[in-house]
Parts: sequence; C-alpha cells; structure tokens
Amino acid sequence: MRDYIKVLRYRDYRLIWSGSVVNLLGDGATWTALAWMAILSGGAAAVGVLSVCYTLPVILGGTFIGPLIDRFSRRVVLVVDCLLRAVVVATIPVADAFGSVALWHLCVVAGVYGLLKIVPLGTVPAIVPDLVPQDMIHTSAALESIAYNVAQMSGPALGGIMIAAWGAPAVLIFDAGTYLFFAVCVLAMRARLARPERTESPKKILESFGWGPVFRLLKRDNVLVSITVSFALFNAAIGMLRVTQPWIAVNHVDGGATTLGLILGVANGAGLIGSLVAGAVKPKDKQMRNIGLFQIVAGAGLLLLFLPHLWPVLLAVAICSMFSTPMTVSSQVIRVARIPAEMRGRMMTFMRTLMNSTSPAGSAIAGPMLAAGMYGPLVAIMTACAALPGVFIALRFRRTSFSEELGLTTSESAGEPVSA
Repeated sequence: MRDYIKVLRYRDYRLIWSGSVVNLLGDGATWTALAWMAILSGGAAAVGVLSVCYTLPVILGGTFIGPLIDRFSRRVVLVVDCLLRAVVVATIPVADAFGSVALWHLCVVAGVYGLLKIVPLGTVPAIVPDLVPQDMIHTSAALESIAYNVAQMSGPALGGIMIAAWGAPAVLIFDAGTYLFFAVCVLAMRARLARPERTESPKKILESFGWGPVFRLLKRDNVLVSITVSFALFNAAIGMLRVTQPWIAVNHVDGGATTLGLILGVANGAGLIGSLVAGAVKPKDKQMRNIGLFQIVAGAGLLLLFLPHLWPVLLAVAICSMFSTPMTVSSQVIRVARIPAEMRGRMMTFMRTLMNSTSPAGSAIAGPMLAAGMYGPLVAIMTACAALPGVFIALRFRRTSFSEELGLTTSESAGEPVSA
C-alpha cells in the first residue's frame, strides 16, 4: 500500500490517474443508461445492435488513433478526445429535453465512444514513463488496473442508481461532466506532454510516421510479439467466458439471476484483489517467465468449469481474474522498457486494439457452441486459448534475463531484498 501512496505523490501522475478513474466510472454508468434506453425503445434486439456499435469501432479507431498520439502533443490529443466525447454524450439529454431519443441516436453515441475508446488506452500508458521514475512504473500499471476494476464494478451500479433516481438522460449529463473533469486534470498537469522529440534527418522523420515502424519493431522483437499474441488469445478466452457465465448460471448449476450476479461479483472482486496484489509483485530478472506462469495458472483455473457445482465455477472465475491481473501489470513494465518513446503511442494502441478485438471474436464462437450443446468442448477450447500461450512464454523465456532493461540491481535480480 505504501508503494501506491508513494506513486500518487507525483502530482502529474495523480492528476491523470484521478481524471481517468472518474471518467471510467462515467463510462460504466453510461453503458447502463444507453442499454436501458435501448431496451425500452427496441427490446433485446436493440441492445444487441447497440452492443455492436459500442465495441466494434474500437478496431477501426485503433488504426488511425495510434499515429496521432505520436504525431501531436499528447496533451492536445487527450483534451480534444475528452471535449469531443463530452459534446457527443451530452446530445442525448439535449434530445430528450426537446422530445425523444431515437435508437439511431443511441447507436451513434455508442459508436463514437467505441471509435475513440482507444485514445486514453493508448495515450495514458505512453506518457506514464515521463511522469514517474522507472522503479514506479510497475506500481503505476497496477493502479491503472485497480482503476479499471473499480470502475467495472461500480460504474454500472452507479448508473442503475442514477437511472432510478433521475432517469437515464441524467447519467449522460454526469458522464459528460466526467470527460470535462478529465480534460481539466490533463490541462492542470505541469508536464508539457509534447510529442516525443526526434533526432533523425527530415527524410527519416517522415518515414517514422504511420504504422510501418511498429511492424518493423515487432518483426525484430519476439518479446513484444509473444506478449501481443498470447494476450490476444487469452482475451479470446475471456470473451468466451463472458458469454458462458449466464449459460452456466441457468443450465450448469441450476441457478438464476442471483447466481449470475454472484459469479460476476466474485470475478470482479477477485480481479480487484489481483490488482492490489499486483503492485506488490515487483519486476524480476525472469520477468517473461513469470508472466507465462501467471497466465498458466489463470487459464488452468478454467478447467474447474467442467465440474457441475457452483463452488468450482466460483473458484474458476476467481483464479482466472486474480492471476490475469498481475500477468497484465507485469507485461506493462516489459512493454514500456522495450518500446522507444517516440513509438509508445502507436505500439500501445496497436497492442491494446488487437487484444480488445479478440474478445468479441471469442464471444461469437461461444454462442453457437452453447446453442449446439457443446459446453465441454467450449471449456476445453477456452482453457487452451488461455493457458497454452502461457506455457509457450514460460518455456521460451525461462532463461532470458531482463535485469538490465528493467533497471534491476544485482540483489533485485537475484530475488534478494535491497538494503537501504
């Protein structure tokens, strides 16, 4: 806990983290409000269309947002994103005040959100190394995960409470306010957040824009490729699990809505615990091996879904959520260390876009398989996608040292405490 307090003492980091937390809460509440308005206007089919508009544009957004993060001032990119989304979100309560809100309007707002979702996801981790010392990057990554898990748990609940008290449009007003708050936090930072300076010749500077440098870096860096591919497969398994959980609650353990709520609550709670613990798991010499081991445990926990009782299901989602968080946090340290500063925006955007795109693909696979009565094979595929990439990483990098690039001392790399 002292490490979290220590990193939050850095004023600029505290500002951007606080703005991000509040904004994530608003986003979680907004999805609840949009889904509520959609189901009232068009039923379950409308919610399905809205969900596609909410998630699919993330892939398209990632293709053009990344180069902008490295091309322009990151302060400008974040502030413009916040102001634009604040205006778009605010159009819902304005339309409601002057009449009614059409389904197409909800879908447009959801689409803009999905299109620009990658902006903070790619920009914030790209600038954190400029705000905190190298030995605090691990803790800052854990705090990012904590913020995400808290928002995932609290945002939808907050949205439900606000809908019951003031109506769904009021939630959108609140979310617009969170975007403005985030923008103010960014503007209040003392760091310039300018685009990374380049020392190349004008010709090389022109060649350095776009996605070409990202693919050239990935071509020669098997560590970044391994992280990207293994995490993409893991997220595909999470997409399968997301669809499978409601089916399990009704068909596998003979439960209902309360059982589903319990499963989701345990998963979210375990994820939050994993985030808190992740900050205490310091970077090690064999960092990639440890990432692989975390992924193996997280994925292997899904094998418990084969057992037709509630407690193994709860244990399965708890293990998966708890161990996947330190896996993600540990990889963030590696990524920051290996990606050149002038490419962090594009590389983080590319990696997170790819990782986010495989989750819907996993969901699309799970639905038909469950409908066909193929629960067992689905669990096997889910477990393989989650755990086997971890086996590859643990074996492939079992002897690879990362002490030098992570800035570890000799005693740290040996796993011994550092004397004061």
